[in-house]
Amino acid sequence: MPIYHYKGRSRRGDLIQGDIDAGSSDAVATQLFNTGITPIDIAEKVRRQDKIGKAMVRLGKAPDLTELALFSRQMYTLLRSGVPITKAMVGLISSTGNQKLVDTLKDIQASLESGRDLSSALARHTQLFSTLYVSMVRVGENTGRLDEAFLRIAQFLEFEKDTRDRIKTALRYPMFVMIAIAIAVSVINVFVIPAFAKVFERQNVPLPWPTRVILGASDFTVTYWPVILVGLAILIVAAQLYIKTEQGRYNWDKFKLTIPIIGSIIKRATLARFARSFSMALASGVPLVQALTVVAKGVDNEYVGDHILRMRNGIERGETLTRTAAVTDMFTPMVLQMIAVGEETGSVDELLSEVAGFYEREVDLEIKNLSAAIEPVLITAIGVIVLILALGVFLPMWDLASVKLGGAT
Repeated sequence: MPIYHYKGRSRRGDLIQGDIDAGSSDAVATQLFNTGITPIDIAEKVRRQDKIGKAMVRLGKAPDLTELALFSRQMYTLLRSGVPITKAMVGLISSTGNQKLVDTLKDIQASLESGRDLSSALARHTQLFSTLYVSMVRVGENTGRLDEAFLRIAQFLEFEKDTRDRIKTALRYPMFVMIAIAIAVSVINVFVIPAFAKVFERQNVPLPWPTRVILGASDFTVTYWPVILVGLAILIVAAQLYIKTEQGRYNWDKFKLTIPIIGSIIKRATLARFARSFSMALASGVPLVQALTVVAKGVDNEYVGDHILRMRNGIERGETLTRTAAVTDMFTPMVLQMIAVGEETGSVDELLSEVAGFYEREVDLEIKNLSAAIEPVLITAIGVIVLILALGVFLPMWDLASVKLGGAT
């Protein structure tokens, strides 16, 4: 069991501190109250071996969703077959290919052998196992259905990986096109336009405004390209640092939902993730308020997570799940009606599973049509760029040809 360091006051007001073995901080507080001590601060004490274990898992490549899903499904199979957890860990350590996951499993095995339960051992590695993952395992331990918990987790991770892969596949073609356009424009600015500029200077003819704009942009690019590159690098680093802040991550996640075409897919995929994980947590026996808390941290979007926490706060005030969901203004009327029916029939988890399926089908349909939706935008952008370049380059060429022909006559 984990060791907690506490500080408290006795009945006479004296400061008392020490260490207690307990399953949670609430258990520590209960013990202290029973002995007449009012707790001031309770914190889990990190042992030296714990620090070593956490340092070990920072090395190497972190396991991806596929590896975590495979680990969860293997745990389900082994536990379903009646293999003890410690022996299951030994087998997984020898068969796992990811070194970081191997080091993590070794540390978990050591924690299990020292008397900790599996959920507490997993909770020490939050960089690999999410709060939702740990909560599902804890509920599985408490209900005696740990194998089913791992099965649900594996299915959830497999779906998550599939959704992310499909979105990446759909965005790959537009990204390649945009990169190609950027490279082409850069080459034209640096090499092609300056060559035409020398021709125009020798002829000494008045240039139309599109040509002057293009020549000005080309001159600026050729003269200040080091400054441009440094500025872009600073801008990228500053944006990354801003996104890592709490407010920056919140604003970025909110902005992603408003991006034309793509934002709708991201929003539906996030809501599908919320409904699926919320349904899974409720079906596994996680209390409603606790389920909303852990799901808010697992949707991978701070903006949506904040709305989920508002739902939790509303439920704590005594409001219904349907009402709190309606206030967030994130769900369609049909989805709200399904949630309301789930509340009335006592099958919220089943209806949320249907909601997740509804959003997943919408995401699948939009992903299939994503390339078709983006292609007109890309074609329009390419057409505008070609038109500007054509007007800027060929208009003065036509003027030069007119002058030559007029002089010949």
